[in-house]
Amino acid sequence: MPSLPSSEKPKIIQRLQWLFNPLELMAESTRDYGDFVNLSIIGDQPITLISNPQAIQEIFAAPIDKLDARGSQLLKSLLGEKSLLLLGGTQHQRQRRLLTPPFYGDRMKAYGQIITNLTTEVINKWQIGEPFSVRDAMQEISLKVILHTVFGIYEGERFTELQTLLCAILNFGDSPLRAAVNFFPILQKDLGAWSPWGYFLKQREKIDQLLYAEIQERRDHHDPDRNDILSLMMSARDENGEAMTDVELRDELMTLLVAGHETTASAITWALYWIHRLPEVREKLLNELNNVDENTDKNEIFRLPYLTAVCNETLRIYPIVMVTIPRIVQSPMEIMGYEFPQGSLLLGCIYLTHRRPDLYPEAEKFKPERFLEKQFAPYEYLPFGGGQRKCLGMSFALFEMKLVLATIMSQMDLKLLDHIPVKPVRRGVTLAPSGGQWLVATGKRERVKNTAGV
Repeated sequence: MPSLPSSEKPKIIQRLQWLFNPLELMAESTRDYGDFVNLSIIGDQPITLISNPQAIQEIFAAPIDKLDARGSQLLKSLLGEKSLLLLGGTQHQRQRRLLTPPFYGDRMKAYGQIITNLTTEVINKWQIGEPFSVRDAMQEISLKVILHTVFGIYEGERFTELQTLLCAILNFGDSPLRAAVNFFPILQKDLGAWSPWGYFLKQREKIDQLLYAEIQERRDHHDPDRNDILSLMMSARDENGEAMTDVELRDELMTLLVAGHETTASAITWALYWIHRLPEVREKLLNELNNVDENTDKNEIFRLPYLTAVCNETLRIYPIVMVTIPRIVQSPMEIMGYEFPQGSLLLGCIYLTHRRPDLYPEAEKFKPERFLEKQFAPYEYLPFGGGQRKCLGMSFALFEMKLVLATIMSQMDLKLLDHIPVKPVRRGVTLAPSGGQWLVATGKRERVKNTAGV
């Protein structure tokens, strides 16, 4: 059997490049070594980066006794060890079953008007002719949406403070330099509130106090009529009749608040960039949205073909999460002629798979039409991961993304400021568009009814 190629760069260089310029490292790796390469980017153990769709299909289909997931320990300090993203095996299966109901069916549909109203509330504050930070605005919308859906409310002293603290702790990783604290454990020293790690721990402690206070208040004043996500989580029972503990609730709340806020905001920001960067995309989208008004069923908006294609292409060209959750080999297995011994770590590369010219001709170009012309397999297009670890909130994230975009594009005329470059940057463990005030509202949009359709 062939031996796996390994990067010849020194380990410290690989790790620094993964931290400061991950896209370049991935592009160099696939160019120099192909679809399989061993890298030393996280922890002491090499990890195999894989960008071959057939191999990814085998990984997604493998049973737990062959491959189990091991969530990135970089997230443990923020989300907690009981987070769904960090659990493996039967623990993950139990927690996933408990968390699934709020994200499907009529419960999700009920959030449609909330998303639309909160989006309108934020964009009504934009000043005509004044550039604004797109990422900040989208973060405000997505955070209010997730607070409302998780807790049933986003106003009041506790939630105002929670908003402030969440933004502060997420902005902690808004540059590779500060994100280095997570990648290099030696830097995780609490030297007081003025030190990076000390600041992080202090903010996390304040968030925990608010979350545990909310959990306790719900236990003391149980309301069976509440249907927000926290209430549903607290009433859920596993096959043994056991509920989630306070620690489990806290860790899952943090997971929902972080993953359901930060990633969605970045995706919508990217979409707004591409829509206004390419006039033909904007024109086609507006033509489709001319048939949408405040009375249109939110599920009809969700199914709009060109809007869906724009969202899909946004998540293809710069996927918010660059790689899948790492898999750890439980018993020796072979994938495409390579032998992986027990304990091997496998990392599916979403970014590189989405850039394969054999799957996506002119992969560097933003072309929503590719999703109207072809249906891609779940191992060819995988912005939310796949297999047993596919993102639980995928449907909700796409629902929110489409409704926010439809609301903004239907109500506001916007213009991209060409003199401000927008590029992908590391933001914690995700890939996000760079900041800056690169979009300006030029006026309220006059609706033109399109009777011909798209």
